[in-house]
Amino acid sequence: MFSFTNLLNEKASPLVMGILNITPDSFSDGGESFNENAIAQKVKKLCRDGADIIDVGACSTAPNNELVSQEIEIDRLKLFLRTVIDNSTVPVSIDTFRPQVAQYALLQGVSIINDESGVFNLHMAELVKEYQCGWIFMHTGGESSKNESVYSDGVLKSVLVFFGDMKSQATQFGINPCQLSYDCGIGFGKSRADDFILLSNCDVLSEYCPLLIGASRKRVIGELTGETEPLKRVSGSVAVAKIAAQDGAKILRVHDVKETVNAVKVK
Repeated sequence: MFSFTNLLNEKASPLVMGILNITPDSFSDGGESFNENAIAQKVKKLCRDGADIIDVGACSTAPNNELVSQEIEIDRLKLFLRTVIDNSTVPVSIDTFRPQVAQYALLQGVSIINDESGVFNLHMAELVKEYQCGWIFMHTGGESSKNESVYSDGVLKSVLVFFGDMKSQATQFGINPCQLSYDCGIGFGKSRADDFILLSNCDVLSEYCPLLIGASRKRVIGELTGETEPLKRVSGSVAVAKIAAQDGAKILRVHDVKETVNAVKVK
């Protein structure tokens, strides 16, 4: 298993996390990688393009979609996760909010849990401790991508308090804080105004923790660029990733790996 701690510490520039959705209904790339050969080729391309991590998701959390059952999520992983791992030269993370799904993925050789739940889950913590894997916490404000939360003290403070709480609980549970990273949850429980505030304060957030920014092709990019179709938001997504990198973000979760890698190289 790859060490997430080493990965975070060894590379000075931001890590680029390539998105691989093995779903038929994800908002931007649904159905693109839903057979074994297509997945193998996509994984190899992500690695060639410079991905540091491949983030596998088997349950779409897009605003217009209904969540599939845990059984379906695991069945998709049973079909395709081995193909991802066998063809990847970089660590693989599992993008899920379900501990049982994370456990299945860890047993197959995944190195990182990209946790969308927005809470400190004891079962998830037990898995992180047992497997010594990476754990990425995402702030959701208690809502999904469909709904917006209200932040009486402001969204930035809410996110910082959440990060501090997650770090404290993980440390008390006996997990090394070097195994942890934090995602401010662009588009989850946020208005577009909230998203703007968080993106413009990456420097503040990244001073506190290893920060993950995942804005790729999302609604906030459409709002900034006027592009209504996710597939046409590539340039806007790369620009936001570049700015986040300059402001200290440690992980950039993106669809367009090569374009982002090249943009980050330009100083």
